[in-house]
Amino acid sequence: MRRSLALLLSLVLVAGSLSGCYTMRHTVGTGGGGAKVAEQRQWFILWGLVPLNEHDGGHLADGAKDYTVQTQQSPVDVLINIFTGWISIFSRTITVSK
Repeated sequence: MRRSLALLLSLVLVAGSLSGCYTMRHTVGTGGGGAKVAEQRQWFILWGLVPLNEHDGGHLADGAKDYTVQTQQSPVDVLINIFTGWISIFSRTITVSK
């Protein structure tokens, strides 16, 4: 019983530590050519439920008709979240390329 509980706990810890980074990519028009235009950090409180600041990909693209918005929790964000997560503040990075 104790051995299976320890194994289950170990699996949960490993799964939790490996699920920290993600990337979402949205293409507008024909998409961006790869040149990074803008990058900003978005902050959330209450474990990601309430945004502290808003970012509009169209505004960051500076009026371009074809661009790509990439939202990710990068390794830098994971490091930041290690220190700010205990007070329920989390970040993610938004990058716009055209």
